[in-house]
Amino acid sequence: KTLIKTLTLLVAFLIVSNANAQNEILGEWLNADKNGKVLIYKVGENYFGKISWIKNPNNPDGTPQKDILNPDENLRNQTIVGLVIIKDLEYDGDNEWEDGTIYDPDSGKTYSCSMEINKNGVLGIRGYIGISLLGQTTEWTKVK
Repeated sequence: KTLIKTLTLLVAFLIVSNANAQNEILGEWLNADKNGKVLIYKVGENYFGKISWIKNPNNPDGTPQKDILNPDENLRNQTIVGLVIIKDLEYDGDNEWEDGTIYDPDSGKTYSCSMEINKNGVLGIRGYIGISLLGQTTEWTKVK
């Protein structure tokens, strides 16, 4: 009976630990240039991120910045703040999320994306084309 209790507690601990690791990515993150924040949230089993703040949200004429470089002409009227730029990331264990996409409104391009939180709590975001080796990583910090 003691062994069964111990195993049951161990399994419960592992389930809770895994759930906590998955949720560690949730919340607001400051980009590497410190001129934008992205709110990462979960829908179903996948993770998404939308721009929640940018340093200069308005054009010189006072109108909100729009997604003017979007390859889809129908989406060019979206404001940058509120724009969903991270889509469909899946938790892969070991503080890693994979198989998603990230959109760069500065270029209008979408890249494959993976993310990993290191032991210092820094989020490494890798955008790439094709294979992960052909990409670039940037680091974001969690907003307290």
